[in-house]
Amino acid sequence: MPVSRAMRRLLRVRELEEEQRKLALESAVGDLHRLESALVATGERDRRGRSLVSTSAQSGQLPDRLAGIEETCTAIRFRAVLEPRIADEKLEVDQLREEYIEKRVERRQAETLIRETEELDAMEAGRRNQQALDDWFGNRQHHLEALADQSKVEKVAHSLQQDTEVQSQQPRTNKP
Repeated sequence: MPVSRAMRRLLRVRELEEEQRKLALESAVGDLHRLESALVATGERDRRGRSLVSTSAQSGQLPDRLAGIEETCTAIRFRAVLEPRIADEKLEVDQLREEYIEKRVERRQAETLIRETEELDAMEAGRRNQQALDDWFGNRQHHLEALADQSKVEKVAHSLQQDTEVQSQQPRTNKP
């Protein structure tokens, strides 16, 4: 049985769904990387602020110390905002990854079903071709045997005819 158009449409739908899930996953992973990069930048800001406080404590520069403290406090506030968002984004990435894998499995199942159906169709066509070839050969053999039998009958008939002709040409003798 050939693969139906509905099955091919199902495969196409599965491919589109998989592609959409893949794009959503890639987008979420990109967002996660941006948030992680922002967290790394926040850590750098915190280190610069602490360094500024440390150097200003030795030099006695009050504005540098206040700026360092403010940098450290800002980094702490950013970290407090970024860490929960990163955790949420990781959960979303995990969920999107699962959905993507699920759609990929569904697409592969449809592909496998179509491939197996096509293979079965090819095997069935091969069997039908072989059966037709066997039938042709069998009919040919039967025909050749029939011709051979007919030829034998014709030879026997020809030989009988020749015998009768020979007998008819011989004079008959009447014996008492």
